Amino acid sequence: MSKDCGNHGDDEFKQTFRRLLGVLLGLALLVGLIALIVYLVLRPTHPRFILQDAALRQLDLSNGSAPLLSAAAQVTVASRNPNGRVGVHYDRLDVYASYKYQQVTLASGLPPVYQGHGDVDVWSPVLAGPNVPFAPFLADAMRKDIANGYLVMEVRIDGRVRWKVGSWTSGHYHIFVTCPAYFIGSGGSSVVGAHGLRFQTATYCRVEV
Repeated sequence: MSKDCGNHGDDEFKQTFRRLLGVLLGLALLVGLIALIVYLVLRPTHPRFILQDAALRQLDLSNGSAPLLSAAAQVTVASRNPNGRVGVHYDRLDVYASYKYQQVTLASGLPPVYQGHGDVDVWSPVLAGPNVPFAPFLADAMRKDIANGYLVMEVRIDGRVRWKVGSWTSGHYHIFVTCPAYFIGSGGSSVVGAHGLRFQTATYCRVEV
């Protein structure tokens, strides 16, 4: 009888040890899974943006010591999510045009969208800025650029994004995109024609998150 009781005690110890080992292994797997999710969420590859087209419809600059700029353009911007396991929620995207870091149009808001793995989204907002106060030195620089038949502007996107991994979604992150827009004189003309300047080529954008 005493021998049987001893074996019974050993069996209980082994079962308890196995349960404890199983719990520890489960916790280790859970910690590893959480670490993997955190790694994927905190270090995803940035979305890739391309400025595909830009039609400069208006570029009127007034004379005087306090010049005003009226500009209008329609731009086409494409974005691709290169991540294989991380989705992107674009909760807010505001697009505007600038010249030498000065904003020259009002911001145009894009509709919120979710971008899945490898998905591509394309937007074509119209940007307009009537009678925008313009620094005199920038007005002089723009006049020289137009006279030379070559103008460089920027299409900028300011917004908020969230990363999605499975059913888990991160908090908000700020995203800032800068796309250079190169224009040349239409038909080789060195002045702004009735149809404005001609977009030269598609460009890749710099993305900061």
